[in-house]
Amino acid sequence: MIKSEDIHREIIEILKEKGPSLPIKIAKKLGLETLFISAFLSELVNEKKIKISHLKVGSSPLYFLEGQEKKLEDFSQFLHSKEGEAVQLLKKNKILKDSEQEPAIRVALRSVRDFSVGFKKDEEIYWKYALISESEIPKLPTKKIKASKKLDKPTIQTKPQKFIQESITPFQNPLILKSKKQKQKQKSEFVLKIINILKNNFTILEEKEYKVKEYNCIIKINSNLGTINFLTQAKDKKTISETDLKKLSSNAQTIPLPGFMLYTGELSKKAKEFAEKYSSVLKVKKI
Repeated sequence: MIKSEDIHREIIEILKEKGPSLPIKIAKKLGLETLFISAFLSELVNEKKIKISHLKVGSSPLYFLEGQEKKLEDFSQFLHSKEGEAVQLLKKNKILKDSEQEPAIRVALRSVRDFSVGFKKDEEIYWKYALISESEIPKLPTKKIKASKKLDKPTIQTKPQKFIQESITPFQNPLILKSKKQKQKQKSEFVLKIINILKNNFTILEEKEYKVKEYNCIIKINSNLGTINFLTQAKDKKTISETDLKKLSSNAQTIPLPGFMLYTGELSKKAKEFAEKYSSVLKVKKI
């Protein structure tokens, strides 16, 4: 049986050598399936031994070590066009005043959390380029802050002042399934059946949410490589579409965990193709 500690150590060594990396690249280097590597990466993130990017290459985030944040710039081409524009604008100007940016840039600055850090000064929101050193910040208020379009000139401080950093309402990622307080609503016959199946075969670590014909949770599966956690979704649906699998896969990778779909009906043709293509990080099973 492969020891988790050994895999953890090898992953960290790869990141030291290669910098920010995708799970599939790490898996190839170690000669293991991406499914297992994703589980080990998740453990390392939870233990705060490695970090995970908000930026995604395809549907997968990057994993990296503390101190390698600047290397994420090498992957900025994978940002959406407006996000890339916002990052370049912020990198050029170091600090941007939120109210002076066009709406699309303002939205993008809230999304590119690997590159932008928000703070307040005199009740105004500003964005700092995350990859500049803190020593550069005091010099910036004396410089004109350029906006992304022609605007009235902002008021310039005649003397450098220390920025008072305050928390801004954090950006909420809509892809992450959140555990909601259930109002003691009754579980349907389907949900109770799924819970029974899962408890008889696996361990339910966390119940996420449930509907009449859907159940979401995180389960633990024992394997030859140790325990592996899955973001699991069960659906009582005539046809499981490619969109259903894409959504589960995206939610799972955001946590990050591999995904596991249980279904009562059939997989559409495109869903089958998607499941085969991403079988290393997504498992499907008819019940």
